[in-house]
Amino acid sequence: MLIRTGALAAALLACTALAPFSAPAMAQDFGGQPVRGKQAGDIVLGAGLIGVLPEGGGRVSAIGGRPEASDTATGQLDLTYFLAPQVSLNLIAATTRHDVHVRNSAIGDVDLGRVWALPPTLNLQFHPFPAARISPYVGAGLNYTIFYGEGGSRSAPVNKVAIDNAFGYGVNFGVDVELAPRWLVNLDAKKLWLRPDVSVNGGAITGHANIDPWIVGASVRYRF
Repeated sequence: MLIRTGALAAALLACTALAPFSAPAMAQDFGGQPVRGKQAGDIVLGAGLIGVLPEGGGRVSAIGGRPEASDTATGQLDLTYFLAPQVSLNLIAATTRHDVHVRNSAIGDVDLGRVWALPPTLNLQFHPFPAARISPYVGAGLNYTIFYGEGGSRSAPVNKVAIDNAFGYGVNFGVDVELAPRWLVNLDAKKLWLRPDVSVNGGAITGHANIDPWIVGASVRYRF
């Protein structure tokens, strides 16, 4: 986990380091089009793919062990509104399915089945070089994750699993590359701190899952 997230962070930071050298591009043509940069009032819609990579951890009553959720990938839509050239609000929409387990409990590994997560996340972002063709950003925000569709095969004697909806918070960094005045390519990473309560068999066993996922992705964006 540390290797893959570290490599992603290094790649995005490298793009950030190059951003000051891209600023002169705003006065040049790129692909036959002038570089427009970010402006107040811009609305940017993106579509792409994300990977959701939970860290795993927490506590379980009665049997002990470590709660874990599987990595997954899915499509994502996101919407960005620029309050000013350097300041934007970003909202993501996606849903993911995860297999859930308790590892190394007193009765061994326990399969809790699968669950779907709907994690709308709102970030306030800062863009230090809004006029650059390669434009990095950093941000922070709030998340509210809705868990639904618990089911699938489970280890005996588990017959019911409920994961509570939960608030979380996180940080965000990424980079936009302007291909044309209205088209951009985006690379993005978010780290969320998300720790819902879990109930098994109507409360016979309870737990607190430290999901704390990385969300990494790439998308194509269109500016209205």
